[in-house]
Amino acid sequence: MTNLPKIAFIGAGSTVFLKNLVGDVLMREGLRNSHISLMDIDPSRLNDALHLTRKIISKLDIPATVSKHSNQREALQGADFVVVAFQIGGVKPCTVTDFEIPKKYGLRQTIGDTLGIGGIMRGIRTVPHLLKICEDMTELCPDAILLQYVNPMVINCWALSALYPKINVVGLCHSVQGTAKDLADDLDLPLEKIRYKCAGINHMAFYLKFEEVMEDGTYQDLYPDLKSGYEKGAIPKPNSSNPRCPNIVRYEMLKRLGFFVTESSEHFAEYVPWFIKSARSDLLKKFQIPLDEYLKRCEEQIDKWKDQSESYRSNNSLELDPSHEYASDIINSVWCGSPSVIYGNVPNHNLISNLPEDCVVEVPCLIDRNGIQPVQIGALPTQLASLIKTNLNVQELTVKAIVDQNREHIYHAAMMDPHTAAELDLQQIWDMVDELLKEHGDWMPEWARS
Repeated sequence: MTNLPKIAFIGAGSTVFLKNLVGDVLMREGLRNSHISLMDIDPSRLNDALHLTRKIISKLDIPATVSKHSNQREALQGADFVVVAFQIGGVKPCTVTDFEIPKKYGLRQTIGDTLGIGGIMRGIRTVPHLLKICEDMTELCPDAILLQYVNPMVINCWALSALYPKINVVGLCHSVQGTAKDLADDLDLPLEKIRYKCAGINHMAFYLKFEEVMEDGTYQDLYPDLKSGYEKGAIPKPNSSNPRCPNIVRYEMLKRLGFFVTESSEHFAEYVPWFIKSARSDLLKKFQIPLDEYLKRCEEQIDKWKDQSESYRSNNSLELDPSHEYASDIINSVWCGSPSVIYGNVPNHNLISNLPEDCVVEVPCLIDRNGIQPVQIGALPTQLASLIKTNLNVQELTVKAIVDQNREHIYHAAMMDPHTAAELDLQQIWDMVDELLKEHGDWMPEWARS
């Protein structure tokens, strides 16, 4: 390492996300002289990203530098850290296709980016681009740490660990720390008084411990309060940031499983067969599950991006507040040696004993100059491991399709998806996959099209 860390952002055109991560990094004392290397395929968005980064540097009055690149290899050359955040195929045409074609068969989704038919399709069209990044990193920056923010998290990271095991990859999400804040709010407790331990897979990890730090230094289990609050109707409290999506599904699962899951209720509802059923509109109403939610969010985010990009271009003022993303914690700990603990998605090398050895799990990780050091959890409660395995079946078959370039496994993955299997028969699943692969066309790798 030199004394000037180079951080490459692949998919830098997501300016809201970029502002959070670059701001977090450059507000760190030991990272003020970083070089930020921006890459995006959209020239307009890339220019916006450059302008925003320069504005952050100016606002902080620091010696950091920035460059922009339309060529991925140029951006990666000599990088110490590589952040990836992109959506292959965009909202239109690919995400819309992932929703509209299944809808013709009676299969409805909420988010469709992690599991289910939407997650499968997104994984197959996304992984080849991540593999190309790893190929370039192997030549240009083999010791860099890849901070992987792209969904579907498990499918992406599992495929990378299978095909590029020497690349140092950690998958990052904000569901663990975000949900901890939501639960603290439901309990009217400050987050700094909460201690937790969490493990599982991305979007289906569970808080094995959720406790309040007491004045005398002891810890009080908060699960009884969460359960009784749900039974009495006092929680979940209204979600002011997204009123369409209250947390009822996850509290119902707490009631049934005894543990709270990390990802949102609208996500979780489509990972299992119990909540979204075409013949049971009463379930949607009871658990307040919004269908096609991701499409609505995408349109809202596009409008927000346009407004914010214009504001960044025309307004000299820029507010910088620390976000709850893990990227700067990792970069600061590795570069400066200040230890931190994050939740990362890493290969299951003897970390969770009752999940498959080669899958990707989400566990606490100690970060310091030695890099990413996952914490061994042991066995999860049996009911949690059993539920997680239903998701891993889909993810494993999707990864197998990609690694072996075997189109048949795409159908097998769709067969195994809990929500899809609860709604469609086998012929419907086959026909739907055929239509999706045909409609996606060149967005899919050649082996998946033929």
